[in-house]
Amino acid sequence: MADTKQLTVNTLRILSAEAIQKANSGHPGMPLGAAPIAYALFQEHLKFNPDDLRWDDRDRFVLSAGHASALLYSLFHVYGMGLTRADLMNFRQLGSLTPGHPEFGHTAGVETTTGPLGQGIANAVGMAMAEAHLAAVYNRPGFPVVDHYTYALCGDGCLEEGLSYEACAFAGAHKLGKLILFYDSNNITIEGSLGYSFKEDVQKRFEAQNWQVLTVDLVAEPDNTDLISRAILAAKANKEQPTVIICKTRIGYGSPLEDSEKSHGAPLGEDNLQKTKEKLHWNYGPFDVPAEVIDHCAAAGRRGKAAEERWKDMFARYAAAYPAEAEEYQKRMRGERPDFSEREDLFDFSKPMATRQTSSAILNKIAAEMPSFMGGSADLGPSNMSIMKDTDRIVYGDFSPENYAGRNIHFGIREHAMVAICNGLQLHGGIDAYCATFFIFTDYCKNALRLAALMKLPVFYIFTHDSIGVGEDGPTHEPIEQLIALRSIPGMKVFRPADGKETAAAYISALRGDAPTALILSRQALPQFENSGKAALKGGYVLDDCAGRPDVLLIATGSEVELCVKAKAELAARGIKARVVSMPCIEEFEKQSEEYKQSVLPRSVRARVCVEAASPYSWYRYAGDFGEIIAMYGFGASAPAKKLFEHFGFTVENVVNKALASLRKCPVRLKVMDSYGTTLSD
Repeated sequence: MADTKQLTVNTLRILSAEAIQKANSGHPGMPLGAAPIAYALFQEHLKFNPDDLRWDDRDRFVLSAGHASALLYSLFHVYGMGLTRADLMNFRQLGSLTPGHPEFGHTAGVETTTGPLGQGIANAVGMAMAEAHLAAVYNRPGFPVVDHYTYALCGDGCLEEGLSYEACAFAGAHKLGKLILFYDSNNITIEGSLGYSFKEDVQKRFEAQNWQVLTVDLVAEPDNTDLISRAILAAKANKEQPTVIICKTRIGYGSPLEDSEKSHGAPLGEDNLQKTKEKLHWNYGPFDVPAEVIDHCAAAGRRGKAAEERWKDMFARYAAAYPAEAEEYQKRMRGERPDFSEREDLFDFSKPMATRQTSSAILNKIAAEMPSFMGGSADLGPSNMSIMKDTDRIVYGDFSPENYAGRNIHFGIREHAMVAICNGLQLHGGIDAYCATFFIFTDYCKNALRLAALMKLPVFYIFTHDSIGVGEDGPTHEPIEQLIALRSIPGMKVFRPADGKETAAAYISALRGDAPTALILSRQALPQFENSGKAALKGGYVLDDCAGRPDVLLIATGSEVELCVKAKAELAARGIKARVVSMPCIEEFEKQSEEYKQSVLPRSVRARVCVEAASPYSWYRYAGDFGEIIAMYGFGASAPAKKLFEHFGFTVENVVNKALASLRKCPVRLKVMDSYGTTLSD
């Protein structure tokens, strides 16, 4: 058996190095050094069924150091999890199942997309939270329906990223005892010795964050997988703390580039690969897997398959004893969401309100009907109005070590970790995650937001205080470029509603579950428009029209829609027909048919004014050659909000003047009168 263990570890090493060499691209250092860690976990501890990689109660494994993807793919191959020899040979090639970094939804068995360092750790924290929450809600005596571990493997780079500190501090504070992190500590980064940039005592750091810390020395005994296995058992024995297992390893182990940064991010080279095979006594052909290795690894798969069969049998008995809970659990794990599209009460707003207030009302109505709805804010819940409020019927509670069943999460001032943790909650299954902060702080969240879009995770992001309307807090807190930044992310839906009914439409769109959705909400009160509503689901629509063909189109989002409605009346008094178009979500508008888009924004109407208290870059395509854009061309300032809007040109008078200017630029002479009674010129 000892020889088979060693042979399996070396198989993982060689397959990884061969895939990287054939691709002439990749990172062999970590797979060569960390293969014993991966082997010990998969062979002796990880609960998985290779025939059912989405089994609810499987253990989750996250490769936070996503650059070591060749190791993950080698594991999937030898453990019969769907990847073939040909897949390994096509590593990093166009259209292959083995891309350069693991991609959720692309390769079966990959639990999350990783690569940007630290993201995987935070995702794993979210997965462990989901496990703890669902276990608290659904487990009953004798029925541990939810009972699994979350494992993650990281390197020095993950721990250097501030995101990992945020996420690990949160995990320790919440005593997530079923989270186990392997730290591949090899003291090497791309630039050389870790000592150039990272000298902290990692053990003390984790102890200060309320983690159990265990250490395994694989420098002295590089292939002693029993040391790792014993450490995993010790980690599982501690239910009060997450555990980090510091594994001292040698980067590029077994190769001539061992202990060198040269093994980190480039192929070994044919000569060095051959020398590595010789040192590891490898006498097999390229991409060959010894038969005894396949048989050995199959035992782990059989163990997992038997575990799933026992779980299914238990669940059948659970369903008989607790039918309502079983049905609800299954719906949640299938990702089923109620259809709120016909809920008229979601659109019931009459008096002026900030859209953060209307959001709060809608969020609480949805939460009452969706037990899967879970989330919170980065210490801004009262300002974001993102707290689920207890009622006579439902007590939501706070998620904490004393109450894992709680649905309100206090993330602390950790915006980046908050979003990445929510991604992990969503990835686990059974949770519909949301989170909230001030819109300006999305700069801290950007990488995690981008990955949510890449993975098509239907997470809700509530971003309030959306413009210079923030007021006295000044330019540090007034978003300018953030809207265009989020709109530029492929697959992200960005809603900036103008009133309560448009906010309701944004929630309904988000609940359709096909993409992450960012709700950009106002601090200040906005009016409720008579003609707004479900039409906002199309992203853009005619809010206030004129009789016949309009002379000018007034296009706006959010708080600036009110300016356009008032400007329309001013223009009408001058004999100019204007149409007001509300455009709460550009992404959804662009999905509509060309016929619909032309019905809203006729190509023949070339006089246009686009109004948004943010960067102008979203609007050039809609303004056209003769349009005008009222936007922010610099940072804001510190003053009362009303004064700022006036100072930066967000006034009815300016919208009217820009409409006249656009009409003057149009090549077709229009027989309309300006305020002085003179005919407009070309």
